[in-house]
Amino acid sequence: MAREPWSRKTAKRLGLSDVRAIAFDFDGVFTDNRVLVSQSGEEYVFCDRSDGMGIGLLRSAGIPMIIISKEPNPVGSARARKLRLEVVQGCDDKLPVLREWLARINVAAEHCAYLGNDINDIECMSYVGTPIAPADAHPSALECAA
Repeated sequence: MAREPWSRKTAKRLGLSDVRAIAFDFDGVFTDNRVLVSQSGEEYVFCDRSDGMGIGLLRSAGIPMIIISKEPNPVGSARARKLRLEVVQGCDDKLPVLREWLARINVAAEHCAYLGNDINDIECMSYVGTPIAPADAHPSALECAA
């Protein structure tokens, strides 16, 4: 019998057994937080292809996901399309968007994970049951995720 790629056992081991939805920031979560600016002002960021595998496993487990980003960036839109994720950009106040999304998908905040890396993510991270930050996040985001 084939083993599920994302099993309840795996989720429990990772401390994610109560997670039923995941919201992400974009810059610093899906990117390495650097930006390359060309002479003409175009911006480029670096994403990791392996995110696609993880997102696919979460999708196959039926986990709803969304990207909520402060920056209105065509790269964020393109990456969200590629990963088949809903995205809201240009969002100065992320918490109302997160609350609306959770209500729409009928998931309580305590069953949501939020992955953020900066000061403007702390409000959302504090609101959900599972706040997560990458290792190179702002110290206050790391503290919130601890």
